[in-house]
Amino acid sequence: MTNGNAQLTDRVAVVTGGGSGIGRAIALALASAGADVVVADIKTVLCEEAVERITQLGRTCLGVQTDVMNTDQVRAMVEQAEQKFGRIDILVNNAGGVSHRPFLQQSERSWRKHIDLNLVSMLAATSCVAPIMIKNSRGGAIINVASIEASRAAPGFAVYAACKAAMLNFTRTMAVELAADRIRVNAIAPDYTVTPGILGLDPLGFNESEVQITPQRADAIRRRIPLQRGGADSECGDLAVFLASDNSAYITGATIPIDGGTWAAGGWVRTMAGPWGLMSD
Repeated sequence: MTNGNAQLTDRVAVVTGGGSGIGRAIALALASAGADVVVADIKTVLCEEAVERITQLGRTCLGVQTDVMNTDQVRAMVEQAEQKFGRIDILVNNAGGVSHRPFLQQSERSWRKHIDLNLVSMLAATSCVAPIMIKNSRGGAIINVASIEASRAAPGFAVYAACKAAMLNFTRTMAVELAADRIRVNAIAPDYTVTPGILGLDPLGFNESEVQITPQRADAIRRRIPLQRGGADSECGDLAVFLASDNSAYITGATIPIDGGTWAAGGWVRTMAGPWGLMSD
């Protein structure tokens, strides 16, 4: 991880969904930059693995098994974090998830699960952490992990995309409401990122360098992503470190795509012949 001079020495970060994928990469990156980290994850074994990894980096880590769809558990996790460290300087609202299904085939139970997981969890964590930041008069940084699906149509992911769009508006609104308390609020918007979840693999022992991409997927990546590769979760980690650090002290209310140019392409893809077009053939 290359965090340059973006140092977070002795700051305290809370990362929801921090046991795997992008959340885990962000937690490790924050620790590498000097932060102590609270990892909240629904799976105890992932919390334990994160504690071990972050401890090896020389930082303190508190792993708290947390179902972020349960606001009482979110509140209890934040209380444990404050009791252990006395403050919270950084909040990363990363927890989320999605399943592919046309909206008219999705049950009300599924709507509500998606909303609780992707939107309400962010509201709950922010409502618990921001008062701690205000009380300590140190300012802070809140980073919301959205998606480029927040900014474009997402067939088969309607409720998820609606939640991520709401996340972007919430980011801008909180940036304004919390500015006087020196709390900056920003979002990152990944697209295709190589994680265990997107590949259907076990997050424990996952090694990105050993991932085998099929020729079909490699061709799709080449054509649809301008930079012609999938994102690395560590790149999301590096961006989170920047947004948490004083290097971004004058940035708030922003959403930064981290997608290899996919959102900028706006539906344009490389054709079989090579030039860009609106059709892939």
